Amino acid sequence: MTLNPDAYTTIQIEKRPDGIAVATLNRPEKLNAVNAAMHRELAALSVDANRDPDVRVLVLTGAGRAFCAGGDFSGSRDEPMGGHYLNRLNEARLIVDNWLDCEKPTICAVNGYALGLGATVALLSDVVYIGRSGVLGDTHVNMGIGAGDGGGVVWPMLVGPARAKYFLMTGEHIRAEQAKELGLVQDVCEDDDLMPTALALAERLTNGPLAAISASKVPINKWIKHVSNMVLPVSLAMEQVTMDGADAAEAQAAFREKRQPNYRR
Repeated sequence: MTLNPDAYTTIQIEKRPDGIAVATLNRPEKLNAVNAAMHRELAALSVDANRDPDVRVLVLTGAGRAFCAGGDFSGSRDEPMGGHYLNRLNEARLIVDNWLDCEKPTICAVNGYALGLGATVALLSDVVYIGRSGVLGDTHVNMGIGAGDGGGVVWPMLVGPARAKYFLMTGEHIRAEQAKELGLVQDVCEDDDLMPTALALAERLTNGPLAAISASKVPINKWIKHVSNMVLPVSLAMEQVTMDGADAAEAQAAFREKRQPNYRR
């Protein structure tokens, strides 16, 4: 199996002759919010890239004004990420596990908002660059939902347990410069320089000793996955409970009605 651009409907795939594959989340009208189709494709993307002999480095970014605004709770008919999303718990785990299992270098160029699952996918990448207007945040809690899809894995490793709990419990947004100070990203770029910077590193890596590069990242990802094996089943199960709760229903209704939620137990 290879990384076939025609197999993807929500992610635009460009396979360059130099071995760099650029994957662009491509629902700009929804700020690249993750619907069911994109959820499936995120689970497949790193696997397909890893198996493709023509791909040496994978670069991920988003089309339009955002990298990814998180789950799609708009209530649209194209299988939004509300409601029955948690019937796909295995797929949610595969997004994290498959990203960590990818032996090829992964680079993320965060343009605009990277929230919720969008932040998780970005931060699981080997190297993360963010545009100066970029914003990171795990905003599950703002939708009345636990941070079950990997936030509990990656955030404590990057910023420490205490800070991770603060950001996951508050859903607070983090601007680009603060993200660098916290160690969430490698560097901040001017917005116009974001993709050139990511591609420059991709070119450097694709011209390098790929086996040695892989051998340098895989053991670290194995350590992260060891933690994920402990944390992710619990966090996904607890996310399911919150997803079925009254707070989540109220948060989604408030989102659609463009008002502040009124949480009552």
